[in-house]
Amino acid sequence: MTSVVIIGGGPGGYEAALVAAQLGAQVTLIDASGIGGSAVLTDCVPSKALIATAEVVTMASESGDLGVRINGQAPVPGVVHIDMALVNGRVKKLAAAQSQDIEQSLRTAGVTLIDGRARLVARNRVSVNGDEIDADVILLATGARPRIVSGAEPDGERILTWEQIYDLPELPSKLIVVGSGVTGAELASAYNALGSEVVLVSSRDRVLPGEDADAASVLEDVFRRRGMQVLSNARADSVTRTDDGVRVVLQSGEVLEGSHALMAVGSVPNSGDLGLEEVGVRCDPAGFIATDRVSRTSVQGIYAAGDCTGVLMLASTAAMQGRIAMRHAIGDAVVPLDLKGVCANVFTDPEIATVGWSQSDVDAGLIDATSVHLPLATNARAKMVGLEDGFVKLFCRPGTGIVIGGVVVAPKASELIYPIAIAVDQQLSVDQIANSFTVYPSMTGSIAEAARRLHLRS
Repeated sequence: MTSVVIIGGGPGGYEAALVAAQLGAQVTLIDASGIGGSAVLTDCVPSKALIATAEVVTMASESGDLGVRINGQAPVPGVVHIDMALVNGRVKKLAAAQSQDIEQSLRTAGVTLIDGRARLVARNRVSVNGDEIDADVILLATGARPRIVSGAEPDGERILTWEQIYDLPELPSKLIVVGSGVTGAELASAYNALGSEVVLVSSRDRVLPGEDADAASVLEDVFRRRGMQVLSNARADSVTRTDDGVRVVLQSGEVLEGSHALMAVGSVPNSGDLGLEEVGVRCDPAGFIATDRVSRTSVQGIYAAGDCTGVLMLASTAAMQGRIAMRHAIGDAVVPLDLKGVCANVFTDPEIATVGWSQSDVDAGLIDATSVHLPLATNARAKMVGLEDGFVKLFCRPGTGIVIGGVVVAPKASELIYPIAIAVDQQLSVDQIANSFTVYPSMTGSIAEAARRLHLRS
């Protein structure tokens, strides 16, 4: 029987544990921060639960054209109010319940759980709580934490990281969000919908610099239309607490005053004090653990998965890395990680979902592709629900019509991207998509229409 020790209970760790147990291994999972990791307890699950509340507020506030009236009034921003303490209480309760469900699944599968901080003492041995455990296979899945910037240290009350924002008893009256990547954009979108005055400080010329430029442009237009102040090409020099709020000084000299500040300036890996250097596990200059496409590190028998590797920092990617690691280590059939098959989603309003090759890849000449950009405003279902913003974009190979990528900007884009992801993974052609029936009216009808526009005459 193969013995497996997993350090870290996030998606990379707990999914690996379930796979290893299914394959007959003796599995021990060591975690000090709670089963589910930051994805379940302080990041993905709580933030998306908060965003779900924000979506309801937005629907109510912007439903006047649909004939909806609240207390005899046409819904306008401010008519619908939320109880922040109640919202955050629900968010944390939901996260705790999800953690408990995962823990129960692990125990049912026969996984041994140890609460403690583990450290490598050899390539096949770890220490935890004063004991040492031998293992045939070790998986490092220790995650990452919010990056702390000198001069903008969080205090947990007014200056916050995304892990601390769910302890707020009241809605921030004016929230300054520093950082316009995925986390910053998502939480800025949510708090703007919930009723906070929001200022988004972006160090680049647009929000979401890593996403499709057309999608980011739509989102930024929506942000501004809904009253958010977006500051482009702006960097925060310092963030300090005042008597009743925060003071943010930009490099330009401009001073911003607010009730709270959210620091969303990236993550750093939890790779310190793990004994990596002593055992010979190689890291990159930023501290991320180097892995190959089957999650192997530089040391035989030691694998790594999740945010500590810096490989597309998504919960779904972490989980897949963990599963691949165990299948490879135990000798099961395995398909190496292919990042072009990964679906990613930004949970703003509207959402931005992507898969496969991107517009920037095409523009850079990395691949030859034909594309179509289809606004959703012409979709009958979109008109029915009052949707004006968003689009479907498809990329295909010019000779074969094989779908190689796509972008969806829409409410619930995270659901709409799935048929495009299947097409990319299974190398379907635009004609195969176009010839499949869709419901009328439906948002997915725009995916089929985009495919029809890419039809190649034989």
